[in-house]
Amino acid sequence: MDVIQKQYELEPNRRVPQLVTIVILCLLFGWSLSAIKFEQLATNGFTIAKNILLGLMQPDLSLLVNFTTSGVPYLLIETMAIAFLGTIVGSILAIPFAFLSASNIVPKPVAFIVRFLLIMIRTIPAIVYGLMFIRVTGPGPFAGVLTMSVVSIGMLSKLYVDVIEDLDISILESMESIGCTTVEKIRFGILPQLLASFLSIVIYRFDMNLRDATVLGLVGAGGIGAPLIFAMNAYRWSEVGSILLGLVILILMIEFISNKIRTKLVQG
Repeated sequence: MDVIQKQYELEPNRRVPQLVTIVILCLLFGWSLSAIKFEQLATNGFTIAKNILLGLMQPDLSLLVNFTTSGVPYLLIETMAIAFLGTIVGSILAIPFAFLSASNIVPKPVAFIVRFLLIMIRTIPAIVYGLMFIRVTGPGPFAGVLTMSVVSIGMLSKLYVDVIEDLDISILESMESIGCTTVEKIRFGILPQLLASFLSIVIYRFDMNLRDATVLGLVGAGGIGAPLIFAMNAYRWSEVGSILLGLVILILMIEFISNKIRTKLVQG
């Protein structure tokens, strides 16, 4: 019992650092609240908020069964196509970047340079890429695909690298000792270790791109985002409700399917 008491007395006093941390967090929280200007709230703001909620709860269901180019189903399919194609292109382009930034594959200076380039790519938000590509290609789905591709490269390369650096090199050494060629080592030694993890990462990125593709539509990069912002600007809240309802259903379906596929891949 005396030994326990002595060890307890020798334990460092963490109350002061914890108190300082709490005070700093409170000060930061108070400083952040100072940026909120309640006097800028419109006098009829609560009335507008009420109308928005009523519109969202009473969606225009006719748009959900409108299969023309202006209907919600077509716009959702276009959004999904932008996200899917952008994910595929980005996942393929990310593979060489990932191998060039893996320190167990290439020299460390090369890996450092490529990683710095990937950090630069990830720093720029997707909407900024969208605005730049729209200036180059004009408004439309093609700008959205290019944006999704570039944005995907940054994140996918980083996740690929984590998998590559966990490769079991002993398998490659064993294959080399029995006279396997480089192609055979890649085919039977590297790809089986990487394929399932890579596919799981790509599916996860597709989930994210599907949401980002909706935001890109707000700046004219195709998809359902443009009709959504037009409906909001025109205060057609029932139309906004139908678009959001369709979007929620699509994302839930994709989320369910992608989770099933990722589970199968992880479990082999």
